[in-house]
Amino acid sequence: MKSGSFDHHRVEPGAKVHLDRLTTDDKGGWGGKDDPAVARQLAEDSARLSELQERLFAEGRRSLLVVFQARDTAGKDGVLGHVVGPLDSRGVDVKSFGVPSREELAHDFLWRVHARAPERGHMTFFNRSHYEDVLAVRVDSLVPEETWSKRYRHINEFERMLADSGTTVIKFFLHISRKEQKRRLADRLADPRKRWKWNPGDLAARARWAEYDAAYQDAIERCSTSWAPWYVIPADHKWYRDLAVSRILVEALEAMDPRFPEATFDPAAITIPD
Repeated sequence: MKSGSFDHHRVEPGAKVHLDRLTTDDKGGWGGKDDPAVARQLAEDSARLSELQERLFAEGRRSLLVVFQARDTAGKDGVLGHVVGPLDSRGVDVKSFGVPSREELAHDFLWRVHARAPERGHMTFFNRSHYEDVLAVRVDSLVPEETWSKRYRHINEFERMLADSGTTVIKFFLHISRKEQKRRLADRLADPRKRWKWNPGDLAARARWAEYDAAYQDAIERCSTSWAPWYVIPADHKWYRDLAVSRILVEALEAMDPRFPEATFDPAAITIPD
């Protein structure tokens, strides 16, 4: 049944997560990408998101951190383009996390992440994040289990500190099926305009699908909290993915209810010369 809310994708604290049992092709009762109602809702949410982001920036007291994690081709870049792209760049930051530099490796794993957390008034979007340190690091055995297994607690405490400091934290796992990923990878090979995206490492990660499933499940189960919830978003349909993310962001900002600051002067006392 179509619903205006996508809160059913939220993982409640302490809930068990079985990704193989969660749908990747949900349409939520909507008609599909050509449904006029979908286009209207996306347009309404985009306008509302822009309005709320302007109020957050003007208020300058709180911030919003949005984390995106996903398998390759699930659409992190697509969401950033469609949902985040229309926003005012003055109050929006997008941060991507690749292989740590020598300097970053010389610090604790959260050091580089904390430095990129949003400043007051800003919305910051992480394209991959500190969760790589319990995902790829775990699957590829880059550090011992004794090391990465402690990081769930460190992550929860870090996110709690951000929340206590006025940052709302929302995390999205874009959930794509193995079949749909294969189709999108094949599209990259077939389309000369997309071949630049091809990465042989995508096949290596695909070969370890079950291991990544286990790593994602543990990360989501252990780190979906009341102060920094995870949402598992079905991502086989790009339009539904974008609709769900934009609606959840609008609802989060509406709950924050940022306000334009009161003027510190009397506007009526100002005369603008001809």
